[in-house]
Amino acid sequence: MKVAIQGERGSYSHQAALELIPKAEILACSRAVEVFDAVESGAVGCAVLPVENTLAGSVGEHLDLLMERNVFVQQEHRLRIGHNLIAAPGVKIKDLKRVLSHPVALDQCRKFFQKHPGIEAAVFYDTAGGVKHVMAGKLTDTAAIAGKQAADEYGGRVLQAGLEDMKENFTRFFRFVREKRVLSSADKTSIVFSLTNVPGALFKALSVFSLRDLDLSKIESRPVRGKPWEYMFYADILSAEEKVLDRALRHLAEVADFVKVIGAYPRAR
Repeated sequence: MKVAIQGERGSYSHQAALELIPKAEILACSRAVEVFDAVESGAVGCAVLPVENTLAGSVGEHLDLLMERNVFVQQEHRLRIGHNLIAAPGVKIKDLKRVLSHPVALDQCRKFFQKHPGIEAAVFYDTAGGVKHVMAGKLTDTAAIAGKQAADEYGGRVLQAGLEDMKENFTRFFRFVREKRVLSSADKTSIVFSLTNVPGALFKALSVFSLRDLDLSKIESRPVRGKPWEYMFYADILSAEEKVLDRALRHLAEVADFVKVIGAYPRAR
């Protein structure tokens, strides 16, 4: 199956995609919108994107696109993230003036930059892309933060492993497709909804789940672009039981302005 990811080969998304679909043919995209375009056009069978990290939080752009686009989440996957400082062979840490990586990865390695104040944390579009750039340019004063697989992919050398601030560093990935199809083992549902800003609106919305003993494992708000101080609410429900959820969502639609089911899938263990 052809699978779209955001980032280069050797990235964490590449690793997650191969763990979910071991024989996947990877289509590497530079931007998230290109990933969604590939799925909606049928150019790929599915896509794999990160949506949340235990240290850096949610990936807002990807949540917004899941709300906006016509796709359906079919699986989730948790990947242990181990960051590595990767440079060209022969380069040492004392030679470095800057380190490239995706902003989320840089945010997970704050202690490294506190320990090395002379090294600039430079934002790059992708973790593995940073390694690719360093190696292609034969840079001797620049390294990248990425997974070990990126070093293997592009011939870099790991100068230091375990750069992440905490070892309990996991990223949650979604696998999504164009057509809605719920796997038989699904036991988790993700939705997004909006409310009119009146007293008690959120309480009424959440009560539709409480009344039916549905467990919400997560709820968070995201700003509505173009509408200052208005918000969408994203929620994960630990159930995919169709009849109970249908009743809850119909009830939610009575108090909400907008409701969309993003996906139903087996929860990652």
